Amino acid sequence: MKNNFYILLLLMYSSVFSQELPPIVKYASTTYAAGNQNWMISQDQNHYVFFANNEGLLEFNGSNWELYPSPNETIIRSVKVIGNRIYTGCYMEFGFWTRQTNGKLKYTSLSKTIKNKILDDEQFWNVLKYDQFVIFQSLNRIYIYDTKTKHFRIIAPSNNIIKSFRTNNSIYFQTINEGLYEIESGRGTLISNHPILKTNRIVNVFSIDEGLLIQTQLNGFYKLIAGNLTSFSTEADLDLTATSVYSSQQLSDGSLAIGTVSNGIFILTKEGKMMYHISQNKGLSNNTALSLFEDVDKNLWVGLDNGINCINLQSPIKNFVDDTGILGTVYTSKLFKGKLYIGTNQGLFYKNYQSNESFKFISGTKGQVWSLFEFDGTLFCGHDSGTFIIEDASAKNIFPMSGTWKFETVPHRNDLLLQGNYYGISVLVKINNQWVFRNKISGFDYSSRYFEITNALEVYVSHEYKGVFRLQLDAKLLKTKPFYTYQSPTKGKNASLTKFNNTIYYAYKEGIFSLNTKTKQFEKDKLLSSVFEKDEYTSGKLIVDNSNKIWLFSKNYIHYFSLSKLSNQLKQNVIPIPASLTNSMLGFENVTQISNFDYLIGTTDGYYILNINDLSFKNYNVYISNVSINRLNESFINSSIQGEGKFSHDENNITFNYTVPEFNKYINAEYQYSLEGLQDEWSEWSAKPTVSFKNLSPGDYVFKVRAKFANSSLDNTAVYSFTILKPWYSTNLALFLYLVLVLILARFIHKTYKEYYQKQKEKLIEENNLLLEIKELENEQELMRIQNRQLHQDVDTMNRELAVSTMSLNSKNELLAFIKEDLKKTSEDGNKSIKSVITTINKNITEEDSWNVFKEAFDNADKDFLKKIKLAHPSLTPNDLRLCAYLRLNLSSKEVAPLLNISVRSVEIKRYRLRKKINLTHEQGLVEYIMAV
Repeated sequence: MKNNFYILLLLMYSSVFSQELPPIVKYASTTYAAGNQNWMISQDQNHYVFFANNEGLLEFNGSNWELYPSPNETIIRSVKVIGNRIYTGCYMEFGFWTRQTNGKLKYTSLSKTIKNKILDDEQFWNVLKYDQFVIFQSLNRIYIYDTKTKHFRIIAPSNNIIKSFRTNNSIYFQTINEGLYEIESGRGTLISNHPILKTNRIVNVFSIDEGLLIQTQLNGFYKLIAGNLTSFSTEADLDLTATSVYSSQQLSDGSLAIGTVSNGIFILTKEGKMMYHISQNKGLSNNTALSLFEDVDKNLWVGLDNGINCINLQSPIKNFVDDTGILGTVYTSKLFKGKLYIGTNQGLFYKNYQSNESFKFISGTKGQVWSLFEFDGTLFCGHDSGTFIIEDASAKNIFPMSGTWKFETVPHRNDLLLQGNYYGISVLVKINNQWVFRNKISGFDYSSRYFEITNALEVYVSHEYKGVFRLQLDAKLLKTKPFYTYQSPTKGKNASLTKFNNTIYYAYKEGIFSLNTKTKQFEKDKLLSSVFEKDEYTSGKLIVDNSNKIWLFSKNYIHYFSLSKLSNQLKQNVIPIPASLTNSMLGFENVTQISNFDYLIGTTDGYYILNINDLSFKNYNVYISNVSINRLNESFINSSIQGEGKFSHDENNITFNYTVPEFNKYINAEYQYSLEGLQDEWSEWSAKPTVSFKNLSPGDYVFKVRAKFANSSLDNTAVYSFTILKPWYSTNLALFLYLVLVLILARFIHKTYKEYYQKQKEKLIEENNLLLEIKELENEQELMRIQNRQLHQDVDTMNRELAVSTMSLNSKNELLAFIKEDLKKTSEDGNKSIKSVITTINKNITEEDSWNVFKEAFDNADKDFLKKIKLAHPSLTPNDLRLCAYLRLNLSSKEVAPLLNISVRSVEIKRYRLRKKINLTHEQGLVEYIMAV
């Protein structure tokens, strides 16, 4: 019954408890790629954080996680950094890890030296340091290791050990049913066996001025002063007694962090007052806190039953996260008469400022709230349902006709307000101390989410989808003249318009433009536009706060500009908080100044409060955490990060990992690097903690990386020098050998050329001799050609002579025939003498005799012709051969006729018949054929 009452009170308390909490950085097991549970936490001198994890020793350097499996594949239960060693304890094993030259850790076992003394099934749940001693505590015994002598001393109490503790000057431990012991002279000495300490599990023991502060698991705190045990009450007693406390940590300012099994974390002042209660429904990943640890930056690390959280207790940012979804996305906020009003997509909420009250809903405001505006002691609310006037916890709708975006005052009038509506601009008037709707300005019906008015009653309106308009209102604010639409600048996504320092500015993706009051045209502002040029554009939302600062947002930064106190120049301030972390609605970012330095910034799940005066941090250092090289298409090999590196020519792909061990949720470190020998210029600032260089040429290089955090450049620059060696064929020895080989080759070439030219000389002489011989042969051939030509000429001469002889013979025969005929005429008288003469003439003109004479002469002139043509054409008759011979002499038909003693016509017939026998084609000439035989 008593427990139920406590639970009921706890639920009632939680329902009203609401406060801004420190930022919580969440690391899920999938992020760090290890086991869910983390049993103990520690930190080294480089600010790297180590976790005793179910899967092994887990290391986090601020940028990268590294898991080192436990030496015997069991759960690591304890971890403690002492000097340059990381001591760990697990199942039947304890020892230490040291960092190698390549930055990785290597394990050395201590328990193996006393292996025979380790109890079976013994686990080591705690590691403590005291002077030169390291204490390993199991549930059975305590092992004290002297780091100087390397010897062990073992404390073995009669009952099992619950837990051991370290205070400023002592080591304590609790045993079951016996009480609290202190180690003195290497032995356990009972200092209190009070029944409460015998029957209650002690979670931790803290030093206080009077003595000891003891925290129990279920019964809260007790003070042990001079042997007397008294109760120490806190504001969290009700919550702590209703749950089980598993871990606790005294923080550097004396406050206490308490981790429970099912109710998250409580942070109390050293007087016991509640500072924070952080549970799963307020941002914690899990309600079971297995381990707590405060690092050097005063962050509180929480090893959870499922994951790791880091609470930035000293952060200048406090956030309120609405995990219930009741509040919704925050679009506007206002601090008014001691109350903080929050306008969301769910409606309007409020609470007393700086109280732990829950936000209360203002009835009648359900729906989208766009703006909150204070004027003349009245709080106006721009709502999807119109315009509301807010008085404490009530809302009165004075304009229900259209949704209202924003409000603006009218120059020189305290009784009028302009409001931008979904359908134009309207006027509110104050009558009898009451604000009422007066009229809508006619002539302009576009949505007026952003608008500004000048003293000349010119209104400038920005419409995201239509661009920028200029309206000239009449003196009574009843209508506008035909409005002017700007061609430049154009419309743009998430564009906005506002007035800052009496100048109207318009912002969209192409930059930020200011209005020139003389030309009434917009001109690009180089200083403000540089915000989008240096970082990716996400939103053109411009916000002016109460202290005349103008705020802008980009992908990786929040910017605000303020007037310099010594000039009219704007001073730029950059807050390195990326849009991905602020979780704001793009285009609907909102910033509200709630004190001199505190600003409330709305998000999709609540808001956070930023103190711009506290954006200063202790100096960090940047470290090169890993250098890895690889050959083409091969895996990376970790290289030494100490001294200078030397790599072969084909190990010319090198990757550098670097880090600033800081763990702030909202502010990221940024890096800049250079590689002397390749590029001497510094790179652009980037949050990426790694860089790779591919296919580096042989030579000497110096890699440098520097960092900045929250606009403050860190003092140190991490430097790593390395050399990529030349291939063996490019070394000095190789070059010397090349020179020797070149000389040998030159000598060989010289000798070869000498021999070659000698051979060429001999060959040339031989060729010349051969040419002379060829010349002689040519001369002989030429002589033979001349002789042959002479012979041909002789043959031609003989043929001509033969033809002449033949013609002469023919003439003789003709003459004899003519004489014969004459004699025949005169021989009619029978004169025997004449007859005798005729007989003699007949003997001398016989055809056969003429042919025989001709044939003999022709054979002498043209040997074998008759044989060749007879062989080629066996069907030729002697008369045919005779005709061929005459044609061979190129005699005409007229000349051949007397030789054959026939007419010319008969000769032509013979020629035709000869062609047929020889089988000549029509195109072939008979004489040409015979001449060619």
